Amino acid sequence: MTLALIGVASMQVKWIVDSLKANEEQFTIHVFEALNRVSEKLAYQENLEALQHVDNGFAQDFMQRDIQQRIDSTNSSLKVVDAEHKEVVLTKKQLLELSLYSNTCNCSSCREERARMLTQFVTFTRGLDMTPVVERVNLEQLHDFLRQELYDKGIRIPYHYGVYDNKKETFVISDGHYLVEDNVNASTQQGFKNLHNSEYRVNLFQQDAEPPGKLMVYFPTKSSFIWSSVLRSLLASIVFMGLILFSFTYTVLVVFKQKKLSEMKNDFINNMTHEFKTPIATISLASDSIANPMVISQPEKIRRFVDIIKQENKRMNSQVEKVLQMAQIDRKDINLKLTDVNIHEVIDRAVEYISLQVEKKEGTVKTELNATQPILEADLTHISNVINNLLDNANKYSPEKPEILVRTEDAPGGINITIEDKGIGMTKEARKHIFEKFYRVHTGNRHDVKGFGLGLSYVKAMVEAHKGTVDVKSDPGKGSTFTIFLPHRQNSRQRAGMMG
Repeated sequence: MTLALIGVASMQVKWIVDSLKANEEQFTIHVFEALNRVSEKLAYQENLEALQHVDNGFAQDFMQRDIQQRIDSTNSSLKVVDAEHKEVVLTKKQLLELSLYSNTCNCSSCREERARMLTQFVTFTRGLDMTPVVERVNLEQLHDFLRQELYDKGIRIPYHYGVYDNKKETFVISDGHYLVEDNVNASTQQGFKNLHNSEYRVNLFQQDAEPPGKLMVYFPTKSSFIWSSVLRSLLASIVFMGLILFSFTYTVLVVFKQKKLSEMKNDFINNMTHEFKTPIATISLASDSIANPMVISQPEKIRRFVDIIKQENKRMNSQVEKVLQMAQIDRKDINLKLTDVNIHEVIDRAVEYISLQVEKKEGTVKTELNATQPILEADLTHISNVINNLLDNANKYSPEKPEILVRTEDAPGGINITIEDKGIGMTKEARKHIFEKFYRVHTGNRHDVKGFGLGLSYVKAMVEAHKGTVDVKSDPGKGSTFTIFLPHRQNSRQRAGMMG
């Protein structure tokens, strides 16, 4: 699944990169096509104006003369004065060519050739190749041509343009304005820098032997324009890849969770089997002893074995009751039999019971019952089980000479009950899971800690059912402290913070 996910993601990334590259190439092609069209239009307009000038002025006046006579009377060239009273020098070859097409031929080929010759003649006579590029570009025409050509190519984003004079090596036109060199400020210089570094440039008046200038264009939002063409596909890819990744992650988490749950359930079954095996063996042994002829005649021994059977049966019943209680909690089927309970009396009974086990390990159980209002509205059975479970837990995880302290304190709206031990403690990771069903803290090489892993999950469920809270503080090797808050009354919506 991981390899497939990486493969799909890699293909999506490659597709997006290829699309961006193709879009950028297409954008570049369209820009250069537009710029070349603008250059052609500017040259065409200049030639058109020149032809109109020649046709209306000098050419009509000059060609009506007897050019042939002038050709005959000159050796190589001829100085003439045009209609604007400017002196020009025509070579014999040029005069001959002009005379050949100044006849009355009106066919299309003749007209086209005459137009070509007149254009060359105008260029020669007016010296356009020597004219500065700024004087040859019409601002309105440049602005309109560029805007229209870019629009026709589908490029409808902000841009800056400028005309660069090759001879002066500076910009002479910028964004529809002539430039005065002395008035160029810092921001304009930065704009020129962007223009000068732009790859989008073409020569103006390319028919000249040496083009006088360049037309340059800079697109400040080019990247966003190119990305916008694949944005929808990119967003769709991200969404679907996110869904796939979420599903993949969820599946992996479920697999690990189920694996962990399976391990905990197997551990629970093994512990439950062990917990039941011991009392069953004890009951079986006691039953066999009662049936022994040497014992059946001794009432004292029979009574003793009967008590053993009752105790072990009660122990088994208690274990079964825990499992049934957790089943009820899972079904949210908790029915509390609320009565006024003196929590100090409950703690005293629980301490008295656990003291027998603690004293066998040469330990101690102390109480500091400082609460001044010990009466709670609670379910006596469940609250008793909660205290017993926490004390039993403190005893189990105190390997040698347990030191257990039970303390009560008044809290806003209720009572804080603290059970503190100096046992093996827990890691930060263990504290995250101790209230989960079937979870048991690892005790290293120790295997004498019995239980189903249900005690603390039951404690949390019952405390929350009583609208209380439970918290734990623990460090490895330093012991654990469980703090429970229980409200005085169940109908109160007041929630008090932990005090410990």
